[in-house]
Amino acid sequence: MFFYCAYNVLFQLFVLEVQEIFLKILREEEDVSAGVAAIKTLLTVIENYKVATVRELDLNLQLAVEAMRQCDQPVTAISSGCQLFMRFITFAKLDVKSFEECEQIMLQRGRIFLDTLLEARGKVAKQALPFISDGCKILTHSRSRVVLQAMIEAAKANKRFQVFVTMSCPDNTGVRMHKELLAAGIEATLILDSAVGYIMESMDIVMLGAEGVTESGGIINKIGTYCLGLVALELKKPVYVLAESFKFSRIYPLNQRDVPNEFKYLSSVLSSGDLSKQHPLVDYTPPAYITLLFTDLGILTPSAVSDELIKLYL
Repeated sequence: MFFYCAYNVLFQLFVLEVQEIFLKILREEEDVSAGVAAIKTLLTVIENYKVATVRELDLNLQLAVEAMRQCDQPVTAISSGCQLFMRFITFAKLDVKSFEECEQIMLQRGRIFLDTLLEARGKVAKQALPFISDGCKILTHSRSRVVLQAMIEAAKANKRFQVFVTMSCPDNTGVRMHKELLAAGIEATLILDSAVGYIMESMDIVMLGAEGVTESGGIINKIGTYCLGLVALELKKPVYVLAESFKFSRIYPLNQRDVPNEFKYLSSVLSSGDLSKQHPLVDYTPPAYITLLFTDLGILTPSAVSDELIKLYL
């Protein structure tokens, strides 16, 4: 009984420490995404929590991922990013005989993976640059770091364009996006979420970020994205999605109900039990509503995503 209690205390301490590391990264690195913060946290676990076997290290990493999923942060990118990270680094287990050497290789590969992630946003922005033309009007939804970077890069290339940003209720993240665009010298207008149908006919393109990209080539993104996609398709406006490949997720929802609840609600909401009166944070936009995806792997059609996922997990 004593050993069980002692283990339980150590387990709880580990969970709390991992959550604090994760949340500290998000607090101190303002422009970091939850997915990248999660990868940095896993690297810290490998470096600072010494164990004696590969099995123990695997267990630590799995517990760390679960601890981060319990924080009140969007889980979609955390889930896909950590899954790819674990897949990438654990090839080391097959390569060496000693655990110490294995641990060092896993750490080295983890750092390479992180460096690749940090470069991905810039690569995506450059892919999208030719599609932002002089005089065009762009509609975007909520706040996306990679969309913001693409627009800033276009402005630096002396392109003149207008951006219309939805407020993106309930957390009004579009308000922050609007302020950041103005600060970068980009002409931007903040609009109501309900004005999407009204304004769409005067837009040239729709440019969106994504919290996750599904196997079908659809996206999981801030609530309201699906409605925006419906209107864009009806009015024959191209919808461009900008997303790093670490957001590619091995899920295949057929409709909104198929999206896992842990993606749709924060952990504090899930723990409350009754979700019938809760508003989801994200929705699912099927591939039929998406024209192209701009990624660090290249410009993809939605149907090409499944092939890229196979390559990532080979």
